[in-house]
Amino acid sequence: MKKKFAFDKVNYILLAVGMLIVIIGFLLMTGPSTTPDHFEPDIFSARRIKVAPVVCLIGFVSIIYAVMRKPKN
Repeated sequence: MKKKFAFDKVNYILLAVGMLIVIIGFLLMTGPSTTPDHFEPDIFSARRIKVAPVVCLIGFVSIIYAVMRKPKN
């Protein structure tokens, strides 16, 4: 008797890719921080305030797609 799962192999692959994209987005947000003694202008770089959030959004949308995708039977 074959068990029926809610997801198939493709769903899990898409889910893993989406999670990897989100992790990459969060890594793009990292960098040096401002301290009380030193101001770091890199906190306003385009990579940290524009690119990284868009990458995270794409990752979250792909995760939602992976969850909502209906497996082929």
